[in-house]
Amino acid sequence: MTGGSDRRDALLARRLDLVASVSALTAEALRLNQKRAGIEMDVLRLELEIGRSGANAQLVQDLHEAERSGAAIMQACMACEDRIVAAEGDIEDVDRRLAATANED
Repeated sequence: MTGGSDRRDALLARRLDLVASVSALTAEALRLNQKRAGIEMDVLRLELEIGRSGANAQLVQDLHEAERSGAAIMQACMACEDRIVAAEGDIEDVDRRLAATANED
């Protein structure tokens, strides 16, 4: 009986770690999405400025830099989302294993 209890305790600890990981990843995804939104606003501002005053070299350079930053942030968002999905899958696996240990008692 102790072996089953130890295994269940280990699975519960693993589940707790995974839930904490999902929470941290979700916070990171929110931070990245806020940063992406800010960059999108910069892109719009620069496009408006170029439309109003013409395309000077500095504005065009700033626009391209903002677009590159936006693309990099988008990649980071997608990678973070992939890690969230993987961690959630791990939680589902642990939950199945926990259910199996409950049936052993």
